[in-house]
Amino acid sequence: MTAPVIQPPPADSLGEQLRAAIDRLPSGPMRLGEVVDIFGDEGLLLLTALMVLVFLVPVSIPGVSTVFGGAILLVGLSRLRGRPLWLPAKLRERELPGAKVRAALETGLVWARRFERISKPHRLAWLVVGRGWRLTGDLAFTSAAGLLMAPLGLVPFSNTLPAIALLLYAIGFIQRDGGAVLVGHLAQVATVAYFAFLALGGGAALSALFG
Repeated sequence: MTAPVIQPPPADSLGEQLRAAIDRLPSGPMRLGEVVDIFGDEGLLLLTALMVLVFLVPVSIPGVSTVFGGAILLVGLSRLRGRPLWLPAKLRERELPGAKVRAALETGLVWARRFERISKPHRLAWLVVGRGWRLTGDLAFTSAAGLLMAPLGLVPFSNTLPAIALLLYAIGFIQRDGGAVLVGHLAQVATVAYFAFLALGGGAALSALFG
């Protein structure tokens, strides 16, 4: 398996890049393929950071997590395979509520800038560039995308927790900040624990109802 090459940190800050990307988005309804095309293959991590900003609120827009989570999952798979991103035609043509998405992104951008302030390029870089750790990070990134896809948008924090993990992974990979990746792993553990709690609580409720 050929591991993808992680590019050096960009000249512009993460917040500046996201701001520019938001400004380039269509003003009306947008298709996921249009968003992907704005970034291109080399901007997949930046695109991930942009998409997860929508979920940095306790309750997210219903249905968007499945679409964005699916796209991010493909980003993770492309990193694992070391190949360019491929989107199915049906997913590329999926129309998104432009006004709501843009409004959520504007709010989420505030959080992205906060994360950016605590991120330091090349901190604990061995957690990002080491072959084994890089594979671990890509696997965790991909699994977090799978959790984001869960259709639980109306359950508080069910989208927020995996989105935080994904944002930290994206920032860490972009800036080679192993510290951000490490905190992303902690957020991923918290996500798994929360989902396990929801599953156990749901099972107990069903048992009490039909037992």
